[in-house]
Amino acid sequence: MFIGVAVSCSSPPDKLGSLDLKKWRSDRGGCNDVRSNLQKDFKAVQDELKGKFADDVGKLLGRPDIHQLGERNVKYYVYFLEPGPQCEDIKAKSNAAKVVLKFNAVGLLSEITFQERPI
Repeated sequence: MFIGVAVSCSSPPDKLGSLDLKKWRSDRGGCNDVRSNLQKDFKAVQDELKGKFADDVGKLLGRPDIHQLGERNVKYYVYFLEPGPQCEDIKAKSNAAKVVLKFNAVGLLSEITFQERPI
C-alpha cells in the first residue's frame, strides 16, 4: 500500500528523451519564449507521448494553456509555443504558434498538431 502511495505522489520527470520537461512546464502560455526553443525536442518525443492518458500527459507537460472539450468526449490540450495576446489574457484569441494534443473518447493521446503563426 505504501509503495503505491509513494509512486502516485512522486514528482514528474524532468526529461523525456531530449525534451526538458522542467523548462517546458515553467513557460506557462509560451510567454517566456522558452517553448519555442524546445519545439525540435518536442517533435522528437511526440511518438512517445502518443497513447498516453490525458492525466499522464498533463503531469509530464504541465497544465495545458487551454483545455477544450469536443464532441463525443474528445479532449484537446493546447500549449502555446511563443508569446502572444494569451500572455495578457489566456482567453484572448491568439494566432501564436501552438501545439494541439487531441485525446480520444477514452482519454488516450491520439494526435499531435503543430499550428504555426499565419504569415
